[in-house]
Amino acid sequence: MALAKRPPPALPFADQVAIFARLAEGNPAPETELEFVNPFTLVVAVALSAQATDVGVNKATRGLFAIADTPQKMLDLGVEGVTEHVKTIGLFRQKAKNVIALSRLLVEEFGGQVPDSRAALMRLPGVGRKTANVVLSCAFGHPAQAVDTHIFRVGNRTRIAPGRDVDEVERAIEDNVPARFQSHAHHWLILHGRYICQARKPRCGICPIRDLCPYEEKTA
Repeated sequence: MALAKRPPPALPFADQVAIFARLAEGNPAPETELEFVNPFTLVVAVALSAQATDVGVNKATRGLFAIADTPQKMLDLGVEGVTEHVKTIGLFRQKAKNVIALSRLLVEEFGGQVPDSRAALMRLPGVGRKTANVVLSCAFGHPAQAVDTHIFRVGNRTRIAPGRDVDEVERAIEDNVPARFQSHAHHWLILHGRYICQARKPRCGICPIRDLCPYEEKTA
């Protein structure tokens, strides 16, 4: 998920305002599609979602979170117990081990509470920068930008936030998207990429920002 050439400049401020105003009008309060009940279950859900769909993760975690919604309860369930719940998810064995390992670290070093700093979150097994940013945004209301394949594609296609890799796109969102839209920016962009600006055949015909998007290979 990287571009070789230096990307073009981001869209100017007025276009950024117009684009996000339309996205906000269509969905004033976007939320993650992952189901969770507290910051801990969000950490687990996002860690499980790597190379898996939100729908698939939600099906697996409903039963899991019903009986293990704290780090200690998850530890009590053990690797085998977690594995039994998440075995329908890709890479489930390693992910189950990560869930137990991060639960243990939360109990032993963080008093059973999910920390609200990126550095601390990234110490947890199976938690990278993207996962940490999702948790900071969804659990703690911090305007962190979790860049996945959808946001990387949308950021570059639309020139809302162009970048050669996910880190550049993350910085481009922070630098170019107006502050008033930062809290929900990554939700709007991921949903736009998931349902409209799709990889193989973008649905330009129903795109609310079509006239503001410089992407040349538009579909009907």
